[in-house]
Amino acid sequence: MPLTCGIVGLPNVGKSTIFNTLTNSEALIAKYPFSTVEPNIGIVDVPDARLKKLGELFHPKKLTPAKIEFIDIAGLVKGASQGEGLGNKFLSHIRDVDAIIHIVRCFKEPDVGHIPGDINPERDIEIANTELILADIEIIEKRLDKVDRASKTGDKRADSEMGFLRKLKDHLNIGNVARSLIISDKENEWMKDYFLLSSKPVLYVANGEESDSKKLSPWIEAVFKFASKEGAKAILISGKAEAEIASLSEEERMDFLKELSIETTSLDRLIRVSYELLGLITFFTVVGEEVRAWSIPQGTTAEKSAGKIHSDMEKGFIKAEIMKYKDLITLGSPQEVKHRGLLSIEGKEYIIQDGDIAFFRFHA
Repeated sequence: MPLTCGIVGLPNVGKSTIFNTLTNSEALIAKYPFSTVEPNIGIVDVPDARLKKLGELFHPKKLTPAKIEFIDIAGLVKGASQGEGLGNKFLSHIRDVDAIIHIVRCFKEPDVGHIPGDINPERDIEIANTELILADIEIIEKRLDKVDRASKTGDKRADSEMGFLRKLKDHLNIGNVARSLIISDKENEWMKDYFLLSSKPVLYVANGEESDSKKLSPWIEAVFKFASKEGAKAILISGKAEAEIASLSEEERMDFLKELSIETTSLDRLIRVSYELLGLITFFTVVGEEVRAWSIPQGTTAEKSAGKIHSDMEKGFIKAEIMKYKDLITLGSPQEVKHRGLLSIEGKEYIIQDGDIAFFRFHA
């Protein structure tokens, strides 16, 4: 299953506008809340200048970028954990994603209502986080009951987990998200088993005005400050401006970016940061007429990476021939990399590094 990022936030914060621009989709955009009911799903190419460089070197017929999946989830309102708005349906959709892209409204639009009233990014973030925390507390309380019963039978491991659950519940009860709790490796294993909503990695996206790129508004600064306090990442984007840029032809877009003296759009940065948020890295293959980028979780072995391409390659894995991207681009050809002794032969336990160019040998 691919790793996914869920786009969440209060109603009418620009989620669907950003989703449509990201994925070239046509999800309904409306000036009223809950226009999104069932999640919209889109697959996006991950921008990577290295793939283009490899294309210039090998001149393949096909360049295939890595992909990332985004899901546009219905707007959240206060009381969702108790069934308000789309309530449990909203929370179940968040439970299914691997990371959260939290869109925060930092723009004025008189024709587009905002359920809480005035524009107040910190309050809006806290409304959303509180609903996730309340849902998590319910999960922890159920787990506490189960572990307590096991503890009474003399299970020592249950005693140990009981202590962690109480610490975690206290942390949540004072309004903290689960991901902000400092925990040990053992406690992290327990945390993974609970599938808590507020333990998922998050990227805060301040959806502002085009003018905010020159001077940050107090609303944008509030989002960055909140993210920093939580130890999370935040970026600025103008969904409206990005939609306008996306409507341009490729040539017009390049001219526009050149005029602004920027290399990438905010959407490209959003994709890259989301990719990192999921803990993904990229390796490349050059086979036949195709140069392809593959996404894998950081820490993946060569054997498992071969399986990303085809299960038979993992089953019959013999070795991996690895070139470093920097070596290949600097020296200009695979032959020169080999001549300099920079091609490494690795076994199944080798950990693939970001930017590796890999050729897997296997028994068919």
